[in-house]
Amino acid sequence: MKKLFTQILSVITISIFLFGNVQAQTKNGIVSGIIKTSDGKPAPYVNVGLLNTNKTSQTDENGNFIIKNITAGTYTLKISAIGTISQEKQVSVTTGQTTTVDFAIAESASKLKEVAVNGYRTPNSKSVNLGKTNIPTKDLPQSAQIITSQVIADQQADRLGDVMKNVNGVALGANRGSVGENFYARGYSLGSNNTFKNGSRTSIGGSPEASTLESVEVLKGSAALLYGGVTGGAVINMVTKKPQFEYGGQVSLRTGSYDQYKPMVDIYGPISQKLAFRAISTYEKAGSFRDNVKSKRVYVNPSLLYKISDKTDILLQGDYLKSNYTPDFGVGSVGSKIIDYGRNQFINTPWAYNNTNTVTGQLNVNHKFNDNWKMNVISSFQSYGRDYYGAERPAADATGVAQRNLTRSKTQEYTYNQQVNLTGIFNTGKIKHTLLVGLDADQSRVTSNGFNYGKNANGTAITAYNYGSVNLFNPATYYGSGLIPTTFNISETFTPVYRYGAFVQDLVEITNKFKVLAGIRYTDQKNARTKTTVFETGAITRAATKIEGAFSPKVALIYQPIQSTSMYLSYANNFISNTGTDIFLAALPPSIVDDYEIGVKNDLFGGRLTANLAVYRKVNSNIAQTAEFDAQGNINSNSNIKQLNGTTKSDGLEADLTGSILPGLNFIAGYSYNFMRYTNTAPIVATPTTANPNATTSGMLEGVRLVGTTKHTGNATLFYTIQEGKAKGLKLGTSVFYTGKRNGGWNDNKAATTLRLIPLDAFTTVDFSAGYSWKKLSLLAKVSNITNALNYYVHENYSVNPIAPRQFITTLSYRFK
Repeated sequence: MKKLFTQILSVITISIFLFGNVQAQTKNGIVSGIIKTSDGKPAPYVNVGLLNTNKTSQTDENGNFIIKNITAGTYTLKISAIGTISQEKQVSVTTGQTTTVDFAIAESASKLKEVAVNGYRTPNSKSVNLGKTNIPTKDLPQSAQIITSQVIADQQADRLGDVMKNVNGVALGANRGSVGENFYARGYSLGSNNTFKNGSRTSIGGSPEASTLESVEVLKGSAALLYGGVTGGAVINMVTKKPQFEYGGQVSLRTGSYDQYKPMVDIYGPISQKLAFRAISTYEKAGSFRDNVKSKRVYVNPSLLYKISDKTDILLQGDYLKSNYTPDFGVGSVGSKIIDYGRNQFINTPWAYNNTNTVTGQLNVNHKFNDNWKMNVISSFQSYGRDYYGAERPAADATGVAQRNLTRSKTQEYTYNQQVNLTGIFNTGKIKHTLLVGLDADQSRVTSNGFNYGKNANGTAITAYNYGSVNLFNPATYYGSGLIPTTFNISETFTPVYRYGAFVQDLVEITNKFKVLAGIRYTDQKNARTKTTVFETGAITRAATKIEGAFSPKVALIYQPIQSTSMYLSYANNFISNTGTDIFLAALPPSIVDDYEIGVKNDLFGGRLTANLAVYRKVNSNIAQTAEFDAQGNINSNSNIKQLNGTTKSDGLEADLTGSILPGLNFIAGYSYNFMRYTNTAPIVATPTTANPNATTSGMLEGVRLVGTTKHTGNATLFYTIQEGKAKGLKLGTSVFYTGKRNGGWNDNKAATTLRLIPLDAFTTVDFSAGYSWKKLSLLAKVSNITNALNYYVHENYSVNPIAPRQFITTLSYRFK
C-alpha cells in the first residue's frame, strides 16, 4: 500500500506541475545570444548575468546563452570566465520580446579550453551527461561528482579503478582474480549494469582504459528513474574525448616499474567545415610486482562529428580494446586467515591466461528544435568476448596446503542499447519547467561454453581437474608439471535478456529559490528462456522465462537561499531482481529499495571552492530469504523457496571539496562513511533430515557489516604549477588515499557455529608527483605508495590480492596544434 501510494503521489505531482495552469506565455522579456572566441569558435561555459539581479546563465557547448523571465527595463549584462577579461554591455528588455546580445572574447578556443582546465571550473556549475538534461549539478537533488581529464592526466591513471579512488563513497571491494574489479557504493555492488560509456551500458571486463578519457561522471544514490535495472549505489559514466574543429593532438610515452611501456597518440582536427575527426590509440605491455604476471593491451578510439546544421549534429564513435593478461588470485588464505609470506608469490598455474576483446560502436544524434526544445537519440552496440583458463581458489587448510582445481570458460556477449530523450523548457504562468521525457531499451545475448577434460576408461566425463596441490609456504610446489591439460567444449548455453523503459521527469522552478523535481519510470525486464545444447547428444534444455516490471518514482525538494548554495531533500526507489520462487512456486517479484537523501552544495570564494555534503539512508525492506514454511505449512528446507520479508539498511555520509584557490593550485578531496547491515532476517528454525537430524536454517546474522563494504574512505589530491619566474612550468603534486576497515570472507547466518568473516585493517597510500612543462613538451613523474603499505582486496577467502608496493611511473608528452 505504501509503494502504491508513493507511485500515485508521484504521478499526481507531475500532472499538477505539467498541466495545471498551462498558459505558456510570459509577460516578461528574454535576453539571449552567442559568445565566441577570437578565432570565431563557440565559447562554452562562460558565465552570463544581469548585474544587481539574480538572473544568471551559462553558455552551452555551442556558446549559446539565454536568460528568461526578465522584467522590462534597462540592465547591465556581464560575461566572465576563468582566465578571461570580464565584459559588460547595456541591454534594454521589452515585455514579450527577445533581446539578442552577442560577445567576442579575446582568447582563442584552445587558450580558453586550456585556462578552463587549469582552473578546475566549479563542478556545481557543470551538467553531467548522466543527468540527461543540461541542468547544472547544483540543481540535481543528489550527489554527483566529475573527475576531469586533468586529474586523470595528473595522476597518470591507466584503468578505471585508478580514477575511482578519487570518488568519495565509491570503494573497490574486491578484485577477483585480477580480472574483474568490483566497486561498491553506498553498500551496493556496481557491475556492468551500473557502468556506462557515453551514456550507454558497457562491459567492465578487461578493465576499461582510462588514460584517454575526457572525464568520469558518477551519479550517486538511486538513478533508477533515468536508467532501469541498476542497483541503488551509483552509476558511472566514462566520457571519451570528442572531435574538434581545430587541428591538434598529443603524443606521449609512459614507462614505469616492472617493465611498463605505453605509447599513446591523440590526433584531432577538421576534415571540412562540417566534419571533424579524432583518433586515439594506446599500446601497453607490462609486467607486475607479482611473479609471472604480465599484460598486453591495445586500445583504439576513432570518432567523427558531423554538424549538419546549427541545430543538428551527428557523433559516430567506437573503440576497440584487446586486453590479454594473467589471471591472478593473489596469495590466497590459510585457514581463512591472511598470512604475509611475500606479496609477490604467484599461486596460479604458470600458463594461466585471460584474453578479452571488447568492440563498441555508438551513433549519437542531437537536434535542437529551438532554444527551448532538444532531442537526443542514441544507438549503441557492444561485443565482449572472454577466453579464460587457469586455476582458482588458493584457499589452504591450516597447514598451508591448497588444491588448484582448474576452470575453463569461454563467453561471448552482445549488447544493444537504444535511447530517445526529449528535453524542453517552458513556462506555465510564472512557473518554469525543465521537462525530460525518455524511452530506452537494452538487449543482451550471452553465449557461454561448458568444458570437460576428456573421459575416464569407463567413458565417464572428467568434469573436474586438480592441477596439483600446493603448499603456500613452499614456492617449490607452485610450478606443477608446467603442462596445459587439454579441454573439450561439451555444451553451449544461450541467455537472452531484454529490458525496456519509459520515464518522465520535470524540474519545476516555482520561484528563483524553490524548485521541485518529480518523475516516474516504468521498467519491464524479460529474462527469456535460456537454451543449453549438449554437443555430444544434441539434447536441448530450456529454462523458464521470467518477466517482471516495476515503477521507480522520484520526488525532491530543492531550496537555494542564495545563488551559491543549494539544499535538497529527495526520495527515490529502484528494484532488484530476485531468483527463486515463493511458497506456491511462482517467480519472486523484485525487491524495492527505498532511497532517502538530504544534501547541501556550496560554491565559496566566487566559485573557487566547492563544498558539498550528502547524508543518506537506503532501505530494502523485502529482501529474499529462505521461507520458514512451505505452502502446506511444513518446515521448509529448500533454499530455492523464498519469502520477501528480510531487511537491510545502508546509512552513510559523503563530503567533497574541489577548488582552485590560487592560480595554478588545484585540489580535490573527499570523505565517506557507510554502514550496511542486515536488520531483520529469519529466525533459526529446526529443519531435521534423515541424514542430519540436527539441521537448522536461519536468516543472515543481523548488525554485522556486509562483506565488500567499506566503513570509511578518504581521498585528497593537490597539484600546484608555478605560474611565473624562472621555475615557471614546474608542477608538484601529491595524492593520499585512505581505505577503512572492511570484511572479506562471507556474511554468515544465525545458525552458523563459527563466523567466516576475514576482518581487514585500514590502510593509506601516498603518491608524490613532480613534472615540468616547457613550450609543447611536458614531463611528469610519480612515486606511488611511498610508504610501501601492505594490504589486500579480498573476494570471499581465496582471491586475496595484495595492493601494489612502491612503484615509479613517468610520462613524456609532446603537444602540437
